[in-house]
Amino acid sequence: MKQNTRSRYRLPEVIHTPESSLRYPIQLFKQMWRDLLASRELAWRLMVRDISAQYRQSFLGIVWAFLPPIVMAAGFTLANDANVINVGVTDLPYPAYVMFSTALWQTFVEALNGPVQAVTTAKPMLARVNFPREALILAKLGEVFFNFAIKLILIVALFIWFRVPVSWTLILTPVALIHLVLLGTFIGIVLAPLGVLYQDVSKGLTLITGFWLFLTPVVYPVPSAGTFGFLVKLNPVTPLLVTARELATTGVVSEPLRFWVVSAITLLGLLLTWIAFRLAMPFVVERVSS
Repeated sequence: MKQNTRSRYRLPEVIHTPESSLRYPIQLFKQMWRDLLASRELAWRLMVRDISAQYRQSFLGIVWAFLPPIVMAAGFTLANDANVINVGVTDLPYPAYVMFSTALWQTFVEALNGPVQAVTTAKPMLARVNFPREALILAKLGEVFFNFAIKLILIVALFIWFRVPVSWTLILTPVALIHLVLLGTFIGIVLAPLGVLYQDVSKGLTLITGFWLFLTPVVYPVPSAGTFGFLVKLNPVTPLLVTARELATTGVVSEPLRFWVVSAITLLGLLLTWIAFRLAMPFVVERVSS
């Protein structure tokens, strides 16, 4: 009985050859799909472990999921009321606008940082244990959606407090949210192999996302003109975040074409970076372990 149990969970034998797997795309995609399915149980265990560690080792615990949007909303609301900044007219009461937008932005940033953090943390294990690398990415995706589910409690309370009207399109909001998360994951997977080799990637992401925030309509509506307005509209996060916000509130999508263009690029880019990630990781692991 013990022998059957061991053989049941035995990983398939891996044979390395000098030939590139890109020469056999059908076999490559079949292997990618098998590895994705095989990584589900490990991904679940990694996700539970990371979530438990995240909130168990913190004094405030789950409160940290609520604090950033509340603090940002309070700060910008006070600045707006004092005429320190002039953000213009928003579709929602301004505190609700900032808190909801900040929750969406945080979700994107967590999806962006997730693959880099997962691969960097698992660096010692990568060189010693043979397992589907997709498990690391899936675990972080699960963690991102878990954290957003916690933020959803704040969002619901927020909508009730400010009596924010919602449209039937609210049920479509998860579509835009998933695309926003996939965009962050796509960029994160691109950076993940570099993150294993160079610590500069993790440090640089903090600086880049800080600047990126101000090019995203989180605390202000989308500008209609000027160079700054052009940069904001050029930002790929803008149509995804704005569409998620509009679907949850007004029900009127202002830029449907840009939303679907960015979504299509995201899905295609995610597939290509998944392939590149699989091809690059053996070389990265070899360099790290040498």
